Amino acid sequence: MPHFIIDYSRDLEPDYDISKVMQIAFDSGVASGVMQAVDIKVRARPYDHYRILNAGDSFVHVTVFLLAGRSDAQKERVSLALRQNLVAYLANVTSVSIDIRDMNPHAYKKRVLPVDDDA
Repeated sequence: MPHFIIDYSRDLEPDYDISKVMQIAFDSGVASGVMQAVDIKVRARPYDHYRILNAGDSFVHVTVFLLAGRSDAQKERVSLALRQNLVAYLANVTSVSIDIRDMNPHAYKKRVLPVDDDA
């Protein structure tokens, strides 16, 4: 936790390094001071089929899932930093948007295998 889900139009791939977009999201989360690097997970999903107003327009939309309890100011800090850093890299992308979502800490469950330090 937290999870950064990056949805993007696949037509960006020839011009932009999606792994760099993921790194920008990760770094923005860390720099915000709202989350720890060890907790951040980032995933990217390309879309071949989508409908927006102008055919051919490109997009990047990032949904950030955080456990409930962060203040509105903290969530806005993450959102603004993320947008600013992504727009700096994705200068020609038609739409860059961010959405911060609260996750219910009572409903969110996970299992993580222990790290084998001897491997």
